[in-house]
Amino acid sequence: MTQQIPPAPPVRPQPEPELTGVRNFRDVGGLPTSDGRRVASGRLFRSGHLAHATETDAEFLGSLGLHTVFDFRNEADHALEGPDVTLPGVRNVNIPLSDPADGREFWKLVRDGDLDQLRSLLGDGKAAARMANSYRRIIRHRTAEHSRVVHALAEDSVPALLHCAAGKDRAGLSIAVTLLALGVPREAIVADYLESNAPHNRYRVRRTSQTAEARSPEVMELLAPLFDARAEYLTAAFDTIDEHWGGVETYLAEGLGLAPETLGRLRERLLD
Repeated sequence: MTQQIPPAPPVRPQPEPELTGVRNFRDVGGLPTSDGRRVASGRLFRSGHLAHATETDAEFLGSLGLHTVFDFRNEADHALEGPDVTLPGVRNVNIPLSDPADGREFWKLVRDGDLDQLRSLLGDGKAAARMANSYRRIIRHRTAEHSRVVHALAEDSVPALLHCAAGKDRAGLSIAVTLLALGVPREAIVADYLESNAPHNRYRVRRTSQTAEARSPEVMELLAPLFDARAEYLTAAFDTIDEHWGGVETYLAEGLGLAPETLGRLRERLLD
């Protein structure tokens, strides 16, 4: 039996800054491709929203030479968090994607629901199943949005920052799709995705009440699947590609409409 060689770990260009008002920021550079190349540093970044960026955060982001910021948040996100800070000379493109935990009533219960309500809504594996199913739906039904992103990256939008609210789900899937197009192995994509679980990257759980009961261990355990990056979620997305399109090549060609020459330009722009 041929021994399976694990993908090379990412070679990060430098320690990521822990920005004060922006969660989950990182350069995707350093990730390996199946043909021995690596994602170039300083070309593709990911993060949570930029609405609460401090002046120092904005100065750092402005130093990256960004061409485009892709914001995958929807109107409800913007109403809750506010618009991104303005970065001089940077194009802002809003491409709303469905929040895996979408729904005003759902999020109201997340913020305000009591223990019995949360048990009914999220208990017995319901929260994790909701997340995995939403990843499947986004991959299956949001091909136009993902196509728009990868085509833009192939043409004129690099360096680019991709973000949603937490920088985990919608941005995570868009980054994953881009990395698949670049030929990054799935294991390396999952490893990058799981970095969203680092304490300084995690989205802060918001509960209206700050009482001990409102943030009890059981409440936080029930909420955890919504705020965790779990390999099973991204695996569900990959499985959808395999089940519906028969693999990545057909997904890229038919699902995203990526012509070979466009795919070549994308790789020229983003790979060393």
